[in-house]
Amino acid sequence: MTVAELVLVRHGESMGNVAAANAHAADAEVIEVGQRDADVPLSPTGVEQAQALGAGLSALLADQRPTLVWSSPYVRAQQTAEVALAASGQPLPILVDERLRDRELGILDLLTTKGVANRYPLEAERRQWLGKFYHRPPGGESWADVVLRIRSFLVDLEMVPDQTRAVLVCHDALVMMVRYVCERLSEADVLAIGAATPVLNVSITQLVRDPSTRLWQLQRFNDVSHLEASNAPVTRHGGEGNVHPVS
Repeated sequence: MTVAELVLVRHGESMGNVAAANAHAADAEVIEVGQRDADVPLSPTGVEQAQALGAGLSALLADQRPTLVWSSPYVRAQQTAEVALAASGQPLPILVDERLRDRELGILDLLTTKGVANRYPLEAERRQWLGKFYHRPPGGESWADVVLRIRSFLVDLEMVPDQTRAVLVCHDALVMMVRYVCERLSEADVLAIGAATPVLNVSITQLVRDPSTRLWQLQRFNDVSHLEASNAPVTRHGGEGNVHPVS
C-alpha cells in the first residue's frame, strides 16, 4: 500500500494574517488578534479564496483517483477545507490531524520582528545566528521540529489504500516541510525556496510519486491559477524574511 499523490493547500487569508499585516504597517510590536492561534478564523477575503479553491479542487479530483482529505485542527484550515470541498461539489469527509497544525512560536507568538528585537533582543540574535530551520523559540518549535511531525504523518500515509491521493489543508511552514522531506532537500535548499517564494493563501502544491522508484517529484508549487480564474484576491502573507543563519 502506498499513497501516490500529495496535494498541499495553504489555508485562506485569516484574520491573523490581516492583523499581522496591519501591525507591520503600523510599525507596532504586538499583533492584535484577540484569539488563540488555533481559533483564528478566515477573513472575508479568505472565505472568498476558499470558494475559488473549490474550482481548483474540482478539476483536480475529476480523474476519480481515490482521495482522502486531511486538515490541520486550526479553525482557519478546517474552514478552508469545508468551504472549498462544498464549492467543489465533492463533499469528501475531512480528517483532522494535530500533526498538521501550524508551527508554534512560543514566547514570540503575536510579536512582530520589531517586537521580538525590542522585547527579546538576545532571542533575536539567537534566531539570526541559527536561522529559521534550527531556531526554536522558548516554548515553540523550529522548522526541524515540524519536520518530525511531518515524518510521522507521512509514515501513517503508507497505510492508506494503494494509489490514493492525499489532500492536506494546512499552513505555509507545513507545505515547505513536506517538500523538504519528500524532495530530500537540504537546509539551504528549503530556506532559499522559503525566502524567494512565500507560500500564498489557498495555493496548491502537488507532489507525485514515481511508481518505479517510489521517489516524489514536484508537479507544481504555489499555484493560485484557480484564484486568477475566479477573479478572487491573491494575498501574500509570508513569515520573516531573515531565514538564513547569519555568522
